[in-house]
Amino acid sequence: MQADSPPLILASGSTARRALLIGAGLRFTVRPANVDESAVKTEARSEGLDATDTALRLAHAKAARVAQQQTDALVIGADQILECDGTWYDKPPNLAAARRQLLALRGRTHTLATAIVCRRGPGMLWQHAALPRLTMRLFSNPFLNAYLAAEGEHVLGSVGAYRLEGPGVQLFSAVEGDHAAILGLPLLPLLAYLRKAGVLWG
Repeated sequence: MQADSPPLILASGSTARRALLIGAGLRFTVRPANVDESAVKTEARSEGLDATDTALRLAHAKAARVAQQQTDALVIGADQILECDGTWYDKPPNLAAARRQLLALRGRTHTLATAIVCRRGPGMLWQHAALPRLTMRLFSNPFLNAYLAAEGEHVLGSVGAYRLEGPGVQLFSAVEGDHAAILGLPLLPLLAYLRKAGVLWG
């Protein structure tokens, strides 16, 4: 179902993105890109970019970094920014920060600006952005304590401090949008592009 060339590279260390591509039956290698995300976000903010355009800029930066090093490959870059009432959230650095973030999001609706791009060599081939919306329920403090104790440092790998594919789904009262996009990779649009590009058989 997949052509022998070009080789696919995922420019991300995300285990969720990797699992989605593996589940879809794709052959690829993983090469996380070393990009100063804070600097990119700061510059984007100064230019007045919104969360979606900033996520796209980050995804392009990651894909471009890897594509410069392996010009024969089709490189997939992705990024995600959580935005709630104008505030952007990053992956929490520790469990105390995760607790503060979850308390800030409790009872509110947030958007996951999820961007994906494909690049080859110096050129941009394709890009897409999805905007899932998720509403956290008014969970109790004892529930939050139990949740963080059960998940531990797993919550540090997500901009929302939750894994929707795990116990984190219990935090929510409503979820709107593609499940794969929520996990960080809009899979169906990507597969459609790869078929159009001849990487996957139509």
